[in-house]
Amino acid sequence: MNLLAIDTSTEACSAALWVDGRILERFEVAPRKHAELLLPMIDELLLEAELPRSALDAIVFGRGPGSFTGVRLAASVAQGLAFGLGIPVIPLSSLAALAQAEADEHPGLPIAAMIDARMGEIYLGLYKPDAEGLVVALNAERVLPPEQVQLGTEAQWRAVGSGWQTYGKALSGELGSRLQGQPQPRYPRAAALLKLAQREARSSRWQTPEHAQPLYLRDKVALTVSERLEQRRLAAVG
Repeated sequence: MNLLAIDTSTEACSAALWVDGRILERFEVAPRKHAELLLPMIDELLLEAELPRSALDAIVFGRGPGSFTGVRLAASVAQGLAFGLGIPVIPLSSLAALAQAEADEHPGLPIAAMIDARMGEIYLGLYKPDAEGLVVALNAERVLPPEQVQLGTEAQWRAVGSGWQTYGKALSGELGSRLQGQPQPRYPRAAALLKLAQREARSSRWQTPEHAQPLYLRDKVALTVSERLEQRRLAAVG
């Protein structure tokens, strides 16, 4: 099976290719440059693999949550490619991709994946690896203030993502004594999406291209002046 995965939900832009069990990836942290980077990344991967687009079996994409512009870009590119090639899409959580990369390095422990959602909030997903080492969501993904984050009943956790880097001080009250190791400032990667996509593909959980929709978790996209000032204050003390 040949799968192409893309993720542009955060400051990082990534594309990855699964070709008969081999993973090739392009990854770059480049805020506001995703639109110009993504398609060339895809072309480079296909050229490196000597694989025509017509040989792809499905398009995997990070559906969010994350940057509104970023998740829209990934969904629209996935949809356009899938429509053009007549193949399905596999939408997957960008938070799950974040957790999967952490689980690959630190197997066994549950993971709190956190993306800075701006406006004084974080996107939060709680995950635990299954018998295959692939993460499974423990609850629904949420957007909430860092002071309201609560973990599950497991004693020790790993934490990962930009949410901790921005709001570490506010998060440490709930998480500090229950964390194993230093929280990692990772970004979601397309290569991690490919691992999760294998489980979806085995269960035929793919969708037609018109279902390539982003997940926002909230509708509000703009900050008021007072909210922008509060965000700066929280970032300064975090």
